[in-house]
Amino acid sequence: MGVLVGSMRRAPSRPASHPASAGEVFALIRDGHVGTRSDLMRVTGLSRTAVAARLTALLQTGLVVENDEGPSTGGRPPARLRFDPAAGVVMAAAIGRSRTQLAVCDLAGEVLAAEDVDQEPGVAPGVLLPEVAKRLNGLMEQAERTYDQLRGIGASIPGTVDSERGASLDSPLMVGWDGVALSLYLTQGRDVPVYVDNDVNVMVLSERSGHLERCRDVLMVKASTGLGAGIVSGGVLQRGALGAAGEIGHTKTPAADGLVCRCGDVGCLEAVAGGWALVRTMREQGHDVGHVRDLVELALSGDPEARLLIRESGRRLGEVLAGAVTLLNPEAVVVGGDMAQAYDAFVAGVRETIYANATALSTRELEILPATHGDRSGVVGCASLVLEQVLSVDAVDRAVQAVQA
Repeated sequence: MGVLVGSMRRAPSRPASHPASAGEVFALIRDGHVGTRSDLMRVTGLSRTAVAARLTALLQTGLVVENDEGPSTGGRPPARLRFDPAAGVVMAAAIGRSRTQLAVCDLAGEVLAAEDVDQEPGVAPGVLLPEVAKRLNGLMEQAERTYDQLRGIGASIPGTVDSERGASLDSPLMVGWDGVALSLYLTQGRDVPVYVDNDVNVMVLSERSGHLERCRDVLMVKASTGLGAGIVSGGVLQRGALGAAGEIGHTKTPAADGLVCRCGDVGCLEAVAGGWALVRTMREQGHDVGHVRDLVELALSGDPEARLLIRESGRRLGEVLAGAVTLLNPEAVVVGGDMAQAYDAFVAGVRETIYANATALSTRELEILPATHGDRSGVVGCASLVLEQVLSVDAVDRAVQAVQA
């Protein structure tokens, strides 16, 4: 099922005969639609008694606080209602082929503590995931939070994902990971929900506090060791029938004719534009580079060969993206990933071929933009993946029922 990631969260809609639940009241407060009890009565039509009952339950959960005094219109100023992000935390683990990014975030998705873990490409899940769990424990201590405050864990991995099982479905990068349930390692025996999605999809979710606040049609591109895309159409993240939407790196392109991709196929875009292919080329030219991040550092220091390769990668990507831009007519193409750190060179190439090959109408108002959260997009998105679930109307209603039981 696609996850709603519209430009703004809207006040929950409901039949007139159905009084707003505590979860719906919370959504109004969280999104800033209401700030006082009087606001709630006006917006929901609930009686003073009903509003008081729902707020009492929400205050018990800790998700809402009522203290700051609002502006007075005569008499005693009304107490202000606000969502309290400190009421809990979530863990985030953006797992990649050679680097895993970890964070502990509050309930607004703000990073409280973070750490990057470099790993050998091809590391087995039974080796990496216990280390990830250990490092997350350390981040909880660093953030000075306890496990009774943990609301959920969000994780991302490259390739297609079985979201029901919380496992990789098909990833040419992560050999040996397909079918391995990440929750077995990450929960460490605790009763806490784990949500898993594709690495680019969670980057899309990170834009909830960025470009998606004003755009409802976006193409998100991750350009790192591999290439992937996330598609938001009409405010909804599109995963496709088998969860394989956005696998743009394995689209066939004439520029890669006859070249073998790391997925084992021939002619994929990644074979000429993926970070791994650029690293291979630099090595063939006598440069000592081990990862695309090394290539980016060279480009940023002014190395002409590195800059040329990165710009050419952008051109090749833009040739394929042009078809997607024509087909989907997004408002923006948002660029993230390691190669986006060399933004000027990479995006110059992307822009050149998108505008040359897409239709004039589809590019008339198109913007090409950097990812809002930069190299933290992965962990911010993993946190968002959790928060969309554990702070949903239904989840909050269940939490309220639990504290009232």
